[in-house]
Amino acid sequence: MRSRARATGIGPWAWAARLALLGLLAGLAACGRESPINSPYPDGAETQNTLYTAFTRNSPKYLDPASSYSVDETPYTYNIYETLYGYDYLQRPYKLIPRAAASIDAPSYLDAQGRPLPADAPGEAIAESVYDIHIRPGIRFQPHPAFAREADGAYTYYPLKPGELDGKSSVTDFPKTGTRELTADDYVYAFRRLANPRIVSPIYSLMADYVVGMKAYGDHLREVDQAQRRGFAPGQRELPWMDLRADGFEGVQAVDAHTLRIRVKGKYPQFKYWLAMTFTAPVPWEAERFYSQPGMATRNLSLNTWPVGTGPYMMVESIQNRRHVLARNPNFHGEPYPCEGEPGDREAGRLADCGKPTPFIDRVVFSIEKESIPLSGKFIQGYYDIPQVERGEYGVAMLVAAGDSAEKAARYREHGIQLPTAVETQNWYMGFNWNDPVVGKGDTPAQQERNRKLRQAISIAFDWEEYITIFENSQAAVAYGPVPPGVLGYHEPDTQAGINPVVYDMVDGKPVRKSLDVARRLLAEAGYPDGRDARTGAPLVLHYDAMTGMGANPMFDWMRRQLDKLGIQLDVRSTDYNRFQDKMRRGVAQLFLWGWNADYPDAENFLFLLYGPNAKAASGGENASNYENPEFDKLFEQMKYLDDGPPKAQLIDRMVAIVQRDAPWMFGYFPKSGGAYQQWVGNAKPTQMVRNTLQYMKLDPALRERKIEEWNQPRWWPLWLLLGLAVLVVWPSWVAVRRRETQTAFGARAGQAPAATASREGNAP
Repeated sequence: MRSRARATGIGPWAWAARLALLGLLAGLAACGRESPINSPYPDGAETQNTLYTAFTRNSPKYLDPASSYSVDETPYTYNIYETLYGYDYLQRPYKLIPRAAASIDAPSYLDAQGRPLPADAPGEAIAESVYDIHIRPGIRFQPHPAFAREADGAYTYYPLKPGELDGKSSVTDFPKTGTRELTADDYVYAFRRLANPRIVSPIYSLMADYVVGMKAYGDHLREVDQAQRRGFAPGQRELPWMDLRADGFEGVQAVDAHTLRIRVKGKYPQFKYWLAMTFTAPVPWEAERFYSQPGMATRNLSLNTWPVGTGPYMMVESIQNRRHVLARNPNFHGEPYPCEGEPGDREAGRLADCGKPTPFIDRVVFSIEKESIPLSGKFIQGYYDIPQVERGEYGVAMLVAAGDSAEKAARYREHGIQLPTAVETQNWYMGFNWNDPVVGKGDTPAQQERNRKLRQAISIAFDWEEYITIFENSQAAVAYGPVPPGVLGYHEPDTQAGINPVVYDMVDGKPVRKSLDVARRLLAEAGYPDGRDARTGAPLVLHYDAMTGMGANPMFDWMRRQLDKLGIQLDVRSTDYNRFQDKMRRGVAQLFLWGWNADYPDAENFLFLLYGPNAKAASGGENASNYENPEFDKLFEQMKYLDDGPPKAQLIDRMVAIVQRDAPWMFGYFPKSGGAYQQWVGNAKPTQMVRNTLQYMKLDPALRERKIEEWNQPRWWPLWLLLGLAVLVVWPSWVAVRRRETQTAFGARAGQAPAATASREGNAP
């Protein structure tokens, strides 16, 4: 009887067949997609009028306008809320423009008895500034369930009954929405919320100092809050709604439906800039009441996650630490695109959309990227249109990378990546502590003169052009004074007015740093010839207080070399950040590096860093160098009352000349920010002052689709090569297995008699 070996399991040939089938299915799946197979988005997403960008670390924490103050929150808040004022997207110096307001009108002035004063009244005579701001009629809030009403006028979702929140985790889970017109009362309510003790607002203390009656109102609300908390456990998240409609204060009132009146103590021209920030954006009371209902907080439903505004966009999807989506607000009134810009904007195509209604983009998708390498990779592949909307370092980093690598430079050119840069309203300076006996003011007139010459000599020796090249990768501009570009009072360095004459000479229309011979002469006149005390012969040792924990690094070595040019020794005293801050508060640091990022584009916001009464050691202010000059302080007190114009510009020039001569700072540099934009992103212009930039950008989805397809062609040959290798490896095994399967128990194939047996059978009788 013949015996056949029985195969068990799946043979190697079957595995090869499955691999081939898998490759075929993958190829067919790819053929059926509109998008490349490596696209992180739904099929065909790149063809839509949607901008794709990223956010890092975590989702924004505060989207409530009263609390939001972090840079990573601005792409949402400034595009969802509509402030009274804003900044022209293109013009520099920065120009304030009306947004929700119909116009920007000058305030009226009152004396201490409430009598009107003329517009040119001295600032000291003005007891109160009254801002009457007219709001554009017809502006409407975005669709939101807080406004939804039934046929009888009752609110659909207030009050909610038990169980009505079940299954709801976003505002899009509420099927009904409504809207209403924006009124002056919404701005009044927003100002009142700033004083609410349940809302942590970083702007409240400043506003309370300037807005009439606001501090007393805040004290009153604290009492109301304490009364409402009685009977609740400490830390209770859900408290009864604090309705602020009927309980207000005299400093902010609605004159009528479209006129807002704000009363400010004294004269404070810079107050108008605070009206361009989202702190003062309108908040509808219906939204606050809606979110105050029981169960909302536990479901993360609040103004911090689902804001309600009148701006060009609204939040339509919010998955914490994963994805956020803004969509065009269908109720937005369509602010026109600007028609004027600075030199170069027309050539860059940024004026082609003059007068067209904004926004141009339908949706903006923010996806989390916790690591920089995947973010950069997806940007190069075309899957991100902008790496991060609010960050200005990506373009700078890519410019540096292109300068270091010809391969990267070629790739950026081939991809048509736009890398524009702009000098920002920020500064970094090296300060001399005015309280220090060696580099500070000095006790006697003679000592003051010697110390001043020492500071001037050091200012000449420190080569900030070299610093920028080495440590800022040439992505910064040398500062010749405290006022940065884009601000009234700044002069381009191609004129004598634009340079620091103590440190530079104008040669052939360009600033040239004075020679070291000039610095050595000043050093000798200061009493330190060749870096030694003329009386004792002891070497001059200066101390640099660093806010890092490292005792030595290339920057410190560079600083030592700068002073070594004059024979001065530098001792670096490194401490942790907290100890460094303590030294600054006590005024015991000698030399230090410090920076400032402007809240608004006004010279006052930089010159107040040198105003004597703001000295950090004496008053805890922002004058980190503790500089004090009576003449400068007097001019500052005059300048802070002036509106922009020639008189103010002239005062700024005089103040800058004083600090250039006194040299309490080495003015250092103004950093650049740089945008990184795909070639299909239009109207892109880097700025850290204008925050509603998404409103003005546009896309060419057809170009994006073509380029993504071109840059992400699938490479199938590795798969086919793998399949071929699999067949070559499996084929001998399959042949061997097949041979065994067809053998009998005697070793012959099935259907064929073994040789010995056949012989015996043939010889049988």
